This record gives sequence, structure tokens and C-alpha cells, in this order.
Amino acid sequence: MRKSLLSAVAMLALSLPGAAIAQNGTIKIGILVALEGAFATGGQDGVRNVELALKQVNNTVAGKKIETVVAPTDTKPDTTIRMARKLIEQDKVDIIIGPLSGSEGIAMRDFAKTIPDKVVINGISGALETTWVDPAPNFYRFNLDGSQWGYGLGSYVVKKKGWKKVATIAADYSFGYTNFMGFAVDYCKSGGDIVQRFWQPLGQSDFGGIIAQLPNDVDAIYLGLGGTDAINFLNQYQQAGEKLRLIGGTIMADQTVLTARGRAKDALKGTPTSGPFAADNTDPAWTSYVKLYQDSFPANQRLPSPSLFGLGYYTATLAAIKGLQEAGGDLSNGQAKLKAALNKMELASPVGKITLNENRQATGTVFVNEVVDGPDGNMTSKMVAKTENVNQTLGMTPAQFKALGLPSRDVVDCAKLRAGG
Repeated sequence: MRKSLLSAVAMLALSLPGAAIAQNGTIKIGILVALEGAFATGGQDGVRNVELALKQVNNTVAGKKIETVVAPTDTKPDTTIRMARKLIEQDKVDIIIGPLSGSEGIAMRDFAKTIPDKVVINGISGALETTWVDPAPNFYRFNLDGSQWGYGLGSYVVKKKGWKKVATIAADYSFGYTNFMGFAVDYCKSGGDIVQRFWQPLGQSDFGGIIAQLPNDVDAIYLGLGGTDAINFLNQYQQAGEKLRLIGGTIMADQTVLTARGRAKDALKGTPTSGPFAADNTDPAWTSYVKLYQDSFPANQRLPSPSLFGLGYYTATLAAIKGLQEAGGDLSNGQAKLKAALNKMELASPVGKITLNENRQATGTVFVNEVVDGPDGNMTSKMVAKTENVNQTLGMTPAQFKALGLPSRDVVDCAKLRAGG
């Protein structure tokens, strides 16, 4: 099974424009992306979007041909580092774009410090610690982190829905903690109370025990799951006859879940969620990107519209292209010109302007959406609110934000946060 998968990945790498034997006058980019595990569908969309971004410049930047090598991971940090090392030592790439998942990002932050002369641009991983705790000077993240994506959702469900008492289920790893933290900060500040918390290992398919323990005297259940974990939960949730209202973490209502086969996802109808984009955004930058995506791939070889994962890899590739253009393709002296360009970059993305802070972490817009039936028979989402200029400390001072503690099972403490301690 693994051999056939890797063979398919190799064929996919060769199918990317410019993926050939390195020659003089070329720049080689390694695409570090999860193609196994819970987020394999999202990883495939990430690869599509790298291809899409490079196609727009004919796979050429500053007169140099862009070549690509796809390095598949399974979201496990040790696999990620092994594949990243292969990209650097065997494939001789100049730049790495990736990874996809939260714990992979933390591992790549540390690996980046061992290759200071190479630039790493995050794919879509969203763990806070990646750029918040001892960040690597050559690691850049042009997507918001998971806590930023969760911000705005909590106040929306309190003020607009009146849901002031919830229980939560989230993935028991770095991104699950981070995304939950952003929601919890906003929810608790707005007067909400989290009465019970459940944590589920990433990639574990049995949710029966947690579903049986869900309290009935709450307004809703927050779900911080994604990929096949989200689909498995929804199947078992419906089979158990549960009908509590749901609040979705960022990857709970992504295209990779909403377009999955079966009717379990119907349980998400009306579910509010938040993240880096709104499917029905009418801004020309977004609509033109969606059309480009849809026109570039046959309908049976893509999702109905770009996923969160695809958007992240697309934006990262746009940043690499713009940085290389501004550097004139010059990667000498430890890629100094490229790093200088990335450090000061204001990137026009499909979801608006993105700037980086001193940690090379993005500031940008968070969209709050609700899941609805789409015109094509698939479920989609509609925008109901948005928060602009969401920074890494969620509008707090760095000292206030640090006082919350790092994302974990116990952060945030609602009572302590409301007391200002």
C-alpha cells in the first residue's frame, strides 16, 4: 500500500510543471506535504495549488526555471524531518514550502535552524509555538496560526446565537490546542463558559466513548476536529441520535469535510465556524482565485472550491514567487536578498493583504461562516462576520498573551481570563 502511494506521489511530482532534473539557471523548491493520514485530501489540494501558483508565472521567476520535488509526509514530526532532510541533502532544493500539520510545523521550526542558508515557507501548519516560541529566522508563515483562526467565533456564538454554555471536543495535539485556544479566549471574554473538555488523539476513529459522555445541559458542542477524524465523528454522532447544536473549529467545516461522501456531514448544517476565508466572499481577489482553480483542473480532479489547505500552499507559493522576483532570483550569500524581501513583504493574497510581524508570522483577516446547502448539491458556507487585522497576540499585549500560557488541554481558564489574571 505504501509503495503504491509513494509511486503515485512520484508520478505527481513529475507531473508538476518544471519538475525535472536540476540544471543551471534553475531554482528548486521542495514541497513538504501530508499525503497520508487524516489530512491526505487536504495535502493533495495543497499540491494542486502549488502547481496553480507556479503556472501563473510559467514556472519561471527572474529568468530562472522553477523545479519542484514533492516530499510526502504522514503528519508525524519524525517523518516530516526525515523527508525535509531528504529534500535538502539528496534533492538539493533551494527552498522548502511546507509543512501541513501543527506538530510538523514545530518540528520544522527546529529543523530550519540547522539549515540557516535555506528559506522555509510554511505550507498551512497552524501551531502557535512554531513562530511564537524561539522562532527560526529563516522560517516564514504567511498564514494565520490556529489561535488567530479561532478568534471572532466565540464572540459571535455568544452575542448572535446566545450560546453561553458549551462542552468541547478537540484533537489532542498542538494544532487542536491552538485553534481551541483562539476560540476559548474570545468565547470566555464574551461571557461564555466551557463546562467540560474532551480530547481525542489525532487519527483515532472511535468516538463512542466521548459521545456517550456529552452533557445535555449545554447550548452547543464545539468540535475541533478535521479531515477523516471529523467525518468519523459525524457518522458516529448521527448514529447515536445526538442532536445538540455544533460549533466548528477551523478545519471542521473545510471543503475536505463538506464534500465528503455520505450524509453524516448534514449534521453540520447551520454550524458556525471560523477561519482564513469565506467561500462566498465577493472580493475580486477571492472570486478570481476560485475561478482560476476551477478552470485549471477537471471537476473530478479537484474540490468544488479551494480548501483551507490548498489556500495555504497557494499563498506560500505566491510569497516565494514574489520574494524571488524582488531578489532577482539571487540566492547567494545565504539567500540574503530573498530573506530581506520576505521580511518586509506585504502580500496581496486571495483573502486580502498579509503582513508579517517580527516573528515572521502573518497578520490578516478571520472570517466567521455558517454551513449551508450549496447550489451544486454539496454543503458550503456563508460569511456572517469577519474580523480584520487579527494579530498573533489576539489584540492583547505580548505580556498579556504570554500570561495565558502556551496552548494545552487546560488553556484557556475562563474564570481567570475574565478576572484579568
